[in-house]
Amino acid sequence: MQLTKAEEQIMQILWELGEGMVRDIRDKFDEPRPARNTVSTIIRVLEAKGVVSYRAEGNTHVYFPLVSKKEYSKKQLFSLMQNYFGNSFPQMATFFAREKDLTIDELEELMNETKEELQNPENK
Repeated sequence: MQLTKAEEQIMQILWELGEGMVRDIRDKFDEPRPARNTVSTIIRVLEAKGVVSYRAEGNTHVYFPLVSKKEYSKKQLFSLMQNYFGNSFPQMATFFAREKDLTIDELEELMNETKEELQNPENK
């Protein structure tokens, strides 16, 4: 599932809102806001891709995501790891640690936070 930048913007808004009409989605954009037709067209593309659906309420549609932000993020991250880091998590982690210029203390803190997350059964 590959989304364009514009499609991802719409999805970010839908994930934040939970659901919304085109007007609600458009209102979440900074000025200058995209045209109503532009937002509507992108939503129809997202529908065709199977990541958004709707329910009819009178004359309007209320749109909602079919894919969670967590699920989409996971697929994107694993795709990034596979396509750019030889499917190696250590290579990817090292790249980001270098790019962010993390100190040894920050890396140790990250390791401790990761251990806590992995030990918490609610996060699985």
